[in-house]
Amino acid sequence: MQPPAGSQVSRVPAQRTPPEQMAPPAVAPAPPPQPRRTRTVLSVVAGVLALLCVSGAAIGYVLYDRATTPDRSAPDVVVDNYLREFLVNRNDTRAALLVCEGRSDLEAVKALRAEAEQREANFNVVVRVSWGPLSSTKSANGEAVTTTLTIAGSSNGQTRSSRREDWTFDVVDTADGWRVCGGRKAV
Repeated sequence: MQPPAGSQVSRVPAQRTPPEQMAPPAVAPAPPPQPRRTRTVLSVVAGVLALLCVSGAAIGYVLYDRATTPDRSAPDVVVDNYLREFLVNRNDTRAALLVCEGRSDLEAVKALRAEAEQREANFNVVVRVSWGPLSSTKSANGEAVTTTLTIAGSSNGQTRSSRREDWTFDVVDTADGWRVCGGRKAV
């Protein structure tokens, strides 16, 4: 359509703005960031695993401590454990955990074990020590536990010798439980 006659409108074609002077095109707004579910899930899983590892280590320590600590809860129990460790298992380290530190009078028990070891070497026999019921009575320094030890020697499954001896063990209650402080043949 033509402009009406006498109008002031120019008949010059419209000019375009050069591209370097144009306003940059409108940018669409950035979409909101997606929740980082993978990172969150991995963080939660790592936290739970760390908690389980720390809990497992603590539980393992407590169970190990309970399993390796000798039972010194009662006079007869500590004597039973001492006889088992010293005369049956012949484990001086474990037996030392059950005796009084520095002031024990256990020479008679040591002599009994030395005799058993000597008989095994000299006569090619196996010497076994067992004991009967343990009875406990009050004494001046703690308690006295009495029992009957049976010392038996055998060779090829056949008993060669056997004897019984009555023994008395002195036990004292310390800060960390009962301990054996003396042992001797009963008179």
